[in-house]
Order: sequence, then structure tokens, then C-alpha cells
Amino acid sequence: MPFSDFVVALKDNPYFGAGFGLVGLGTALALARKGAQIGMIVFRRHYMITLEVPSRDKSYQWLLSWIGHYAKSTQHLSVETSYLQHESGRISTKFDFIPSPGNHFIWYRRKWIRVERNREKQMVDLHTGTPWESVTFTALGTNREIFFNILHEARELALQQQEGKTVMYTAMGAEWRPFGFPRRRRPLGSVVLEEGVSERIVQDVKGFIDNPKWYSERGIPYRRGYLLYGPPGCGKSSFITALAGELEYSICLMSLSDSSLSDDRLNHLLSVAPQQSIILLEDVDAAFLSRDLAKQNPTAYQGLGRLTFSGLLNALDGVASTEARIVFMTTNHIERLDPALIRPGRVDVKQYVGHCTHLQLAQMFLRFYPEEPSAAAEKFATAALAASDQISAAQVQGHFMLHKTDPGAAINNMQIILV
Repeated sequence: MPFSDFVVALKDNPYFGAGFGLVGLGTALALARKGAQIGMIVFRRHYMITLEVPSRDKSYQWLLSWIGHYAKSTQHLSVETSYLQHESGRISTKFDFIPSPGNHFIWYRRKWIRVERNREKQMVDLHTGTPWESVTFTALGTNREIFFNILHEARELALQQQEGKTVMYTAMGAEWRPFGFPRRRRPLGSVVLEEGVSERIVQDVKGFIDNPKWYSERGIPYRRGYLLYGPPGCGKSSFITALAGELEYSICLMSLSDSSLSDDRLNHLLSVAPQQSIILLEDVDAAFLSRDLAKQNPTAYQGLGRLTFSGLLNALDGVASTEARIVFMTTNHIERLDPALIRPGRVDVKQYVGHCTHLQLAQMFLRFYPEEPSAAAEKFATAALAASDQISAAQVQGHFMLHKTDPGAAINNMQIILV
């Protein structure tokens, strides 16, 4: 049979025609599907913009709150429970709903934005035990300004929630995490120190914050260190908390006695501390002894963890140490500190915070009993110093708490303050 006749026979065969048609139809559908995929890729690449924010980014929690504020119509929710302390001292429970993992749509500035919250079930944060998450925003167009606006609004919303409060941070792994809930700012006048001490430190700190150019022009590292020393309970930590409230700064708490703290981790934490924050190193004498005292106990000089004394010095004032930083250190025993730790450049201002003086006692009395005359405050201060010349502010405050509404009893029962 000639080849031409064979081809004609196949064309007239209904089975062959049906099979060829199915193959052609499948090929056409596959090409259409592939074309649609390529078209979608091209469309998303040239006509859509996407922003991915991982949970480790500082703006992640801000964005979750922002999403909860705008995605009020979504029906897939997660709950965040918090506690609010009112002026009366009563604590109430607050429930905030935020979109759960999945896809959500938000109408924002005349545009639909797709919000996809992803949660990795196989990966968790080793420090908190929570799964790794990310939020992806997708919008039509190529203008990035819409994402800048979202981030700015999320930040402003977070600042509104923290307005009038002091945020406390603690070191978790290689980053700083908020510790508890923001606290109400403590008024600077609520901490009564010796005359002129509070004003002098506040003026020095504000002068440092307001003059970065002065440091750069003279080639001086833009950082400042403070050491408050004196007996326990005299107001060192309380003053730092009130100072942070006065400056509208946060506080980063760090323990040098942490067994997991190493030289590299300390240097890293100091370099990534939140902006506008005070780094607080409390009881630095508990971590290292001076070299003179360490001769009697050589192991104590090595510290309690992996942190070395030279690593601490380099983190505070080394080549790799960061700038634009305020560090406050406190100690009850300045004589135990190595001179190298508190030399100028690492500690620029040393201030003794001691037992209450006559003026402090009188001012504290008037603060607790504002309706009482000055003569009663003078009488209380005289009675207190007659009982002991080494009374801490914490003791006086505890004494007033026993006589909240009876200033006369506070004056006449000064002997129990020493019990």
C-alpha cells in the first residue's frame, strides 16, 4: 500500500481521529495553563508589589496590631490577652483580636490589600518556644509608598499605646524583648535625692542627648556612662526609672551574672539596643571583683558565666563598641569594683546616693502628706535622724505605708522604722 493511501486511511479512521483530537485538546490546555502561569508571574512582577515581614523584625508586632485595627470584618481571629492597671490600682483584663494565620483582605486608601499571615509549624523560636511567623502584604501597583504609609501608621499606633509609659526590655538570646507590659512613667519628683543630685544628672544626660555634633567635631565617642553607688534601698534604681520617664526613654535590663552571657553576645546586645533607651547594669560588683580583691579568690575575678572582664571593658569602651548609647551602672560596694571599669570613658559621672538627709526626709514627708504644714515635716525629719542617721528611702517609704492616713503616728512612732 502506498504511503499516501495509508495516511488517507488513518484520517478516515474514527478511532485515530478521536485520539488525535484528545491529544491536541490536552496539549492546548497544557499550553493555556502554562501561559496563564507565565502571564500571572509577569503580571505580579510588573503590576503588583509585595512586602514580607518576618516575626523577628521589630515592626512585626506593630503590624499585627495595625492589621487588627483595619481587618475588623475578618472572621478568622486570634486573641491576645493583656492586663491593664488603672489609676485606682484596679487591674482589668483586655482582649485584643487579631487576624489568625491565613489570607485576609483590607481596604486601605482606596486599594485592596491582601494580607497573608504564615506560621511555620516545623520551626520554633528556641528562646520563646513560639512558631516562626511572617506577614506578607500584596497590593496592585508598583508604588512602595503604600507600604511606607502602613509601617508609619503601625508605628504611630504602637506609640499611642505606649504613650505615658516606660517600656522595659530584657535580653533574650541575641535580641531585646519587651519585659512584661509597659509601666506608667514614674514622675521624676517622686524620687527624692539629696539636694542638687537629681538636677545635676538630668542636666548632664540632656546635654549629652542634645549635642551629638559636639562629640563628632572633637572626635569623641558619642556615648555616656554613669555609676550610681551607695547603700541599698536609697533610690538608685528608682531614680533611673524616673529618669527614663522624664526623657521618654525605655530601659534595657541586663544582668552581667547571666551564665549564658558571653563577650560576643554582650557586644552584640549593646550594638542592637533599641533607640532612645537606657542600658541598665545593676549590681555590677556581683559579676566581677577588683583585681586586688581577686588575689584572695582568683576564681571570683573570672566572673560567674562565660563573660570575661576584658570582654566587658571592650564592650563598654573598645574599638567595636557602639555609639549613641547611655549606660547606667549601680552598685552597693564601689570599693569592690576594678578601677579599670570605672575610669573616665567608661564611667563619665559617678554619683553617691546615700542615706536620707534632713532635707530629703522633710520632702518625702510632704510628698506623702501634702496637706501637712512644713513644721510637721521638719519635726518628722528631726525625729527620724534622732532615731538613726542611716535611714534609707525604702525604710521611710515603708514607714509611711504603715501610717497612710495618720501623719502624727508617722512622727511619733519613728522607733519602729528601725525594726
